[in-house]
Amino acid sequence: MAEPVPAIKLTGLRKRYGAGETAVDALKGVDMTVWPGEVVGLVGPSGSGKSTLLKCLGAVIEPTAGRMELAGETIYDGDAGGWKIADLRALRRDRIGFVFQAPYLIPFLDVTDNVALLPMLAGQDNAAARKRALELLTALDVRHRAGAQISQLSGGEQQRVAIARALANHAPVILADEPTAPLDSERALTVVRILNDLARQYHTAIVVVTHDEKIIPTFRRIYHIRDGRTHEEAGEGRAL
Repeated sequence: MAEPVPAIKLTGLRKRYGAGETAVDALKGVDMTVWPGEVVGLVGPSGSGKSTLLKCLGAVIEPTAGRMELAGETIYDGDAGGWKIADLRALRRDRIGFVFQAPYLIPFLDVTDNVALLPMLAGQDNAAARKRALELLTALDVRHRAGAQISQLSGGEQQRVAIARALANHAPVILADEPTAPLDSERALTVVRILNDLARQYHTAIVVVTHDEKIIPTFRRIYHIRDGRTHEEAGEGRAL
């Protein structure tokens, strides 16, 4: 039987902004492993490097050194010339889903089209993309809003649609940046429950950056980031 492969593996990841005396080392050697089907918390104070780490993971900015792997494939190697993927836009579109604090849904498209748009941009035909969108909207309990305009949705419903969009291309990795910040306790815990259910159902690895004290006890594993370095610890894994 083949050995399991991490969905995300970071080794000695570094990011420096600037040069010379004004240089700032935002990441100073980050190690992180996230497995398929797992939801991991990433926590730390403002300025600790959380946003920089998420941008590196999402191939939005280039690290300075270290190594990044997705599902066993090296996508960045600082010792071998940097990015190992020629088309970073395709990488972000097809293999990494993003959920932000604000949903950033397209206001002139209805709910289904918001979710189906990304697969269609990737070349999937309209019928297949809409079928996938409706499957995800059903899983997220917002199928009844499929034809609604974004302005007609509550904040919690919009966040569910944003999660559906992140999963629309079967991305094996989801990066969620403060996804519960605008929500009250009940809706925040509902979003975390949904993320855990979807991680198990679709075998997706999910990294949640958060300051939200309401949801931190739900993680089974947590990476604390301080001064550009990560420290792993077991979380409470409190049942939802």
